[in-house]
Amino acid sequence: MPISGKFRILVVDDDVRQCQMLCSYLESRGLEAVSASCAAEALELLASKGADLLVSDIRMPVRSGFELLSEMRAHGFKQPVVFITAYPDIRDAVSAMRDGAVDYLEKPVDLNEMLDSIMRNLGQADGCCTEVPDLLPPIPGNVVLKNDLMLALARDVALIAASDVNVLVTGESGSGKEVMADLIYRWSGRSGKPFLKLNCAAVPPHLLESELFGHEKGAFTGATGKRVGFFEQADGGTVLLDEISEMPPQLQAKLLRVAHDGSIAPLGGVGERRVDVRIIAATNKDMEAEVDAKRFREDLYYRLNTFEIYVPPLRERRDEIIPLARQFCSGRVRFGERASAMLLSYDWPGNIRELHNVVRRAVLLAAGSDMITEEHLPANIKGREVSNIVEKGEGVIDQVERMLILQALERNNLNRSRAAKDLKMSRRTLTYKIARLREAGVKV
Repeated sequence: MPISGKFRILVVDDDVRQCQMLCSYLESRGLEAVSASCAAEALELLASKGADLLVSDIRMPVRSGFELLSEMRAHGFKQPVVFITAYPDIRDAVSAMRDGAVDYLEKPVDLNEMLDSIMRNLGQADGCCTEVPDLLPPIPGNVVLKNDLMLALARDVALIAASDVNVLVTGESGSGKEVMADLIYRWSGRSGKPFLKLNCAAVPPHLLESELFGHEKGAFTGATGKRVGFFEQADGGTVLLDEISEMPPQLQAKLLRVAHDGSIAPLGGVGERRVDVRIIAATNKDMEAEVDAKRFREDLYYRLNTFEIYVPPLRERRDEIIPLARQFCSGRVRFGERASAMLLSYDWPGNIRELHNVVRRAVLLAAGSDMITEEHLPANIKGREVSNIVEKGEGVIDQVERMLILQALERNNLNRSRAAKDLKMSRRTLTYKIARLREAGVKV
C-alpha cells in the first residue's frame, strides 16, 4: 500500500550511529527522515522544518526525552512522539503515555515494529507502508536465502551494514551467525579494511586481554616483545567477537571503553590509544538473562546491542534445508524423494552445522552413486516417520502457528516482547510473522 503523501520523521538520539541507522531505514521505506542529537536541536528543527512524528530516545545528556516532550507541548507542538529506550521500566512507560507519547519501544529497536507504530500513528491503514524492491547487494555464493524471513533479515543486514553501528548477532549454535557477520562486513564501507575474528571461549582468560588489547615488552612473564592486539590490528575495520558471553568480567570494562569511544590500553603500556573499529558480537546465549544474573555488564550489553540480528534456527526455515544440502555436496549428487522428505521432517537441533555433517557423511556413503537415498542417512534421521510438514503440507503448520501466536499475544496483553519469549523466538521474528498474518487478513 503506497504512502498517502511523504511524511517527515524527526529522529532524536545522542547516539549518532543509531540516528543514521534509523534514518536510513525510514528513508528506505519511502519516508523523509531528519535527525537531532539533543532536545534543543530537535526543538529548533521542529520550528524551522517541522515534522509529522518524532522518534526519540529517553535518556539523553542535558535534557531527557520526557523533558523534550514537555517542552514541545509547552511550545504548542502537537506531533505524536514514539519513545525508544535501552532501559525499559514500566514507570517510565506509564509516565510517557500520561505525558502524551503514543508508543514506547525497547532498544535494540525492532525496525518493523517501529515502522508499524509510526505508520499506525500517522493514520496509515493497518500500519502499512509502501513496499520497496529487494535491492540487496551482491550475495556471496555460499549464502542461501530461500526463505522469506531470511530475505527480510538480509534487507536489515544490508541497512545495518551501511550505518556502521555495533551489532549483536544472536541465535542457536550452528544457525549461521558468522555468515550474517560476514555479510555485515562485506556490505559495509569497511569491507576493504581488516576483518578479524576471535572466539572469546577459545582463548584462556589470562591470554584474552593480550589478544584483544596487545601488550608491551616485559608486561608479564614471557612477554619478550611487543604485541599488537586485535583492536589495533583492525583499526579502520571490523572485529567479530564470537561467544561474547564468555568474556571474563574483568575484561568487560576494557571492552566498554572500546565500544564507547575506541580507547584501548595495552598491557604494560602508559596511557590510552584510539582506534576506529566496528564491533560485531555474537552469542548463542540469552544475554538479558546473563545481565540479570550479573555475569555480563548491563552497560556493555547496551553498547554492543545497538542493533540485534537474530538468526532463526533451521527448523524455522525448512525451505532452505534442501538448497543448503545441495550446496554442501556441490551439486555432485541428487537427493531421493524419501531422503529429502526425511531431511525436511527432522528438527536439526545442531542447525546448519549438523546438516553439513550429515550431507558430508551421506556423500561418502553414496560413493559411486549419483543419488543420496534414505539408506545413506544417519539412524536418527532415516528411522523417523515423515512428519506432517511433508505429508500434509505447510498449511497445517501455518494454522497451528497462527493459533499459538494469537494465544501468546492474548496471554501477554498484546506485549510483543513477552509473547516472543513465551514462543521462544525473537521479537523481530514475531513482528515479521504478525506482519505476514495481517497480509493474510488475520486481525492481530
